[in-house]
Amino acid sequence: MDHKNYKLDTKLIHAGVSPDPTTGAIMTPIYQTSTYVQAGPGDHKGYEYARTQNPTRTVLQNALAAIENGKYGLCFGSGMAATDAVLRLLMPGDEVIVSNDLYGGTYRIMTKVFAHYGIKFHFIGMQDAHNITRHINAQTKMVWIETPTNPLLNVIDIAASAAISKKHNLILVCDNTFASPYLQNPLDLGADIVLHSATKYLGGHSDVVHGALIMNDAGLEERLRFVQNSCGAVPGPHDCWLVLRGIKTLHVRMQRHCENGEAVARYLHAHPKVDKVYWVGFEHHPNHDIAKKQMRGFGGMISFTLKDDNMDAAVAVLKKTQLFALAESLGGVESLIGHPATMTHGSIPREQRIANGLSDSLIRLSVGIEDINDLIEDLEQAIG
Repeated sequence: MDHKNYKLDTKLIHAGVSPDPTTGAIMTPIYQTSTYVQAGPGDHKGYEYARTQNPTRTVLQNALAAIENGKYGLCFGSGMAATDAVLRLLMPGDEVIVSNDLYGGTYRIMTKVFAHYGIKFHFIGMQDAHNITRHINAQTKMVWIETPTNPLLNVIDIAASAAISKKHNLILVCDNTFASPYLQNPLDLGADIVLHSATKYLGGHSDVVHGALIMNDAGLEERLRFVQNSCGAVPGPHDCWLVLRGIKTLHVRMQRHCENGEAVARYLHAHPKVDKVYWVGFEHHPNHDIAKKQMRGFGGMISFTLKDDNMDAAVAVLKKTQLFALAESLGGVESLIGHPATMTHGSIPREQRIANGLSDSLIRLSVGIEDINDLIEDLEQAIG
């Protein structure tokens, strides 16, 4: 049966994966090799050198394409390596329109690396997607969005962004890390390239660093595959195997992330010491209706501020949690707590962070899949 006919839960387990033809092993082998023997010069079985191709990576790339409803998948050594590959599609003088609430590492590579090569980035609010149009000029080549955004959970209308991008012949890149393919499929809504830090929900166990790109356009795939091979930021076969293993349980993990996320968000919203709670599932959340339309659930990412809105109060909470581990990253089975201003978004200048709504006291939670009562008790003792 063609994997396109499977429901998502089945696709996550089976798409792109077949038993090993040599042994019948149900799990994809880890092809730990740097090169492949050829019967004669150019006479090979599709594999020549492991930077260019690896059978374990091939299986993962096919699986990622299938679960994002795309035709092509490409894997990289990290989410930032995948980001780097996409930005290499640009030329000096090109311009990119970017959502102003985004991962600090993405901001850093744009402003501290690619800006030096004559590429200009415009960071704008995109809660109203039509704001994109006001910043398009003859040099604009790409639109870059995250939705939900990191860390303020802003929702951007993917379909509206895609319509604007197509009208002006722009490449629309959508970072789908926060939602995962279980909750959202940007290609179905018109995006050209979907990006994942597979380190997060796709891997799911905080034991691998990995990045991925998925697309439908053969021309884009050819250009990006050339970058993948030429620049060489590829993942090892064991890393690919770990992500393959993680994908098989994405649906059951995301169901619990969503359940726990909602319970924690509603608990925080009712807490007398908590001020603002950023969670996509609230009806009062900006663009909640768009989230309902383009997502199948609201995930386990939450940010919040305290009524005692200062750094010391936030740090006190960050130091007191026990189940919520103070660490960067997100999307693992264990719950994490973080301070974006000094951790994940420390590379963004303070004035810009504050202007975008990211205060010094903002706390970000990645709600894991532990027992919800234990998680809430941990927050209760930490917040007081």
